[in-house]
Amino acid sequence: MSALKFQVTDQDTKTKARLGKIVTDHGEIQTPVFMPVGTAGTVKGMTQQELMELGAEIILSNTYHLYLRPGHQLIQELGGLHSFISWPRPILTDSGGFQVFSICGLRQIFEDGVSFRSHLDGSSHFLSPERAIEIQVCMGADFVMAFDECTSYPSDFLITREGMERTLRWALKSKRTFKSYGADRWPHCQWLFGISQGGIYPQLRSECLDRLIDIGFSGYAIGGLSVGEPKDLMYDMVELSATRLPYERPRYLMGVGTPRDLVECVARGVDMFDCVMPTRNARNGWLFTSEGHIVIKNAKYAKDNGPIDGRCRCTVCRHYSRAYLRHLFRAREILSSILNTYHNLHFYLDTIREIRHAIASHRFLDYVREFKSRQDVG
Repeated sequence: MSALKFQVTDQDTKTKARLGKIVTDHGEIQTPVFMPVGTAGTVKGMTQQELMELGAEIILSNTYHLYLRPGHQLIQELGGLHSFISWPRPILTDSGGFQVFSICGLRQIFEDGVSFRSHLDGSSHFLSPERAIEIQVCMGADFVMAFDECTSYPSDFLITREGMERTLRWALKSKRTFKSYGADRWPHCQWLFGISQGGIYPQLRSECLDRLIDIGFSGYAIGGLSVGEPKDLMYDMVELSATRLPYERPRYLMGVGTPRDLVECVARGVDMFDCVMPTRNARNGWLFTSEGHIVIKNAKYAKDNGPIDGRCRCTVCRHYSRAYLRHLFRAREILSSILNTYHNLHFYLDTIREIRHAIASHRFLDYVREFKSRQDVG
């Protein structure tokens, strides 16, 4: 694997928050970074041009969904995922592990992989570490994720250890498979990230991280969190993990979380985030603001001529009222999802920009206090 060009450019003196830069052949990524989730090669309700206008530097796509439809071989034949979806900036693909393990009634775990039935048509499939890497490499993702077993919460110590051990065996297989493809499949570089597991058990988290580092990856992800555990436990596991991971490698917290989670976990040393919350919640009428959230369907917004958030400068807040957005949502207009999604993604990406500015200005801890004082969700 060619070395990933990642550099820590600044460090907060009172927390573990840090600024960094990842250099890829599809552009630079400033960290901390939030990656909008484009599950099937699209961030629902958004065009790629709108995502670029919002300042998204990288998006995430899903191996499981793209493998089932339209298929990774078709994507490869059509020039790779960047070309297929017309996205010129970096792409990270998750391994599909979380999606496979979330369909409990439709899958079976074996030592060499997972058999499952498609949620689309019930057809039978088998996803192994080797297969997961093959799919991602063939699609041309800049960042490829090792195949892992995501343990549910709650899970007892022995079950969690079993999943952690299997994750480590699969991590080694993922790396061997990734290396076997060489560096000439695409004109751009690809890098492999390992994923740590261990549930809420510090002993297992620490052991998994140490052994994962021994295997060696371009970056490291913290997996298996935000699956129902209490927030305080999640933050403890994040802090333990970030502290133990190599300083010179990017740290990626998978599937997290609320705006407050971003702030809290940057303070604990995390560099990369993804989450479906801004897009999924937008479609359900849940809108993020600088003072918490609002549920736009509520009757109190029927005559509210103000913007979603008076502090927000996105085009939705500058042009549309809460009353109109409520009308669109209740009328089930497509425009409701489009405008709500645009605002929520702007809020997330703007929060990350504020975080970076606060670290660069050496006032991050003040920013954390101010942000938490305004928010009523977390």
